[in-house]
Amino acid sequence: MVALRDSRDVLYVGVDGGGSKCRASVFDADNRLLGTGVSGPANPLHGYAQTIDSIVRSAALAVADAGLPAETLGELVAGVGLAGVNMPRLYNEMSAWAHPFKQMFLTTDQHSACLGAHRGGDGAVIIAGTGSVGYSWVNGRSEIVGGHGFPHGDKGSGAWLGMEAVKYLLMAMEGLAQDSMLKQALQHALGTSDPYDVIEMMAGKPSSQYAKLAVPVVECAEADCPVAVSIMRDGAAYISDLADKLMESKPPRLTMIGGLAPRLKPWLKPHVAERVSDPLDPPELGCVYFAQHSLAALGDGKSKAEEADAKALFG
Repeated sequence: MVALRDSRDVLYVGVDGGGSKCRASVFDADNRLLGTGVSGPANPLHGYAQTIDSIVRSAALAVADAGLPAETLGELVAGVGLAGVNMPRLYNEMSAWAHPFKQMFLTTDQHSACLGAHRGGDGAVIIAGTGSVGYSWVNGRSEIVGGHGFPHGDKGSGAWLGMEAVKYLLMAMEGLAQDSMLKQALQHALGTSDPYDVIEMMAGKPSSQYAKLAVPVVECAEADCPVAVSIMRDGAAYISDLADKLMESKPPRLTMIGGLAPRLKPWLKPHVAERVSDPLDPPELGCVYFAQHSLAALGDGKSKAEEADAKALFG
């Protein structure tokens, strides 16, 4: 394993898996990007089979995009950051997967995103996409705030915005909430003005489906629709509280990432918005940093590697 770590022809794949999509990127030993692939959702909480399929598909697409032969997949050292694996059961399940890579190092999407955002250094990150979570990594210790999953958690996320929009829409359709631009936008997005159609379309759907309805909420809020503004302010206030909690550990940097992040930032409390910096590297490269760190730790002994993994995953 030490020889693999020191070899200059080793190839890495960083896999960032979340509730809406899985993105994989192949890098060489100097962390130069060679190719990228994107596939479907990769949160084992919402399906083990879907998760492993998305990981393999995205990695295979990245290999093809890099112009490498398909069999290169089995030569890659994989750093995999997944939503959901902060739960020990899901971490153990994914760790037991007979993966197709040469080696695989598994961590949470929060940890890999944080490593990417701060180029492998200390810092804090708020992920605001389909779900939401706050994470800090300072002096070798982690802290996770939120990230409890949809629908009972993930406030301020795309899925939460969509869920709040559906709640409002059903009430507005029956005359129990004020009419608004948001009502019209949601009816157009769903293609119906019948509340029973809405129920049938959305009942039991995954977070990714609700997250699609975040788009009209954000657009209507930016157009000063009072209902949409109220939803956005509520979600942003929670994200601001996440940031304040994370800053208690005094991380040197704070970033926000995720599809919703740039649209959410203007709604944050001013003192939080002022602290937010741009991420230095993408989450997939953070996954590679994690794999490289894990290989180095293996060179120092397996127990040290496992101890580092435990701190990153479970605090």
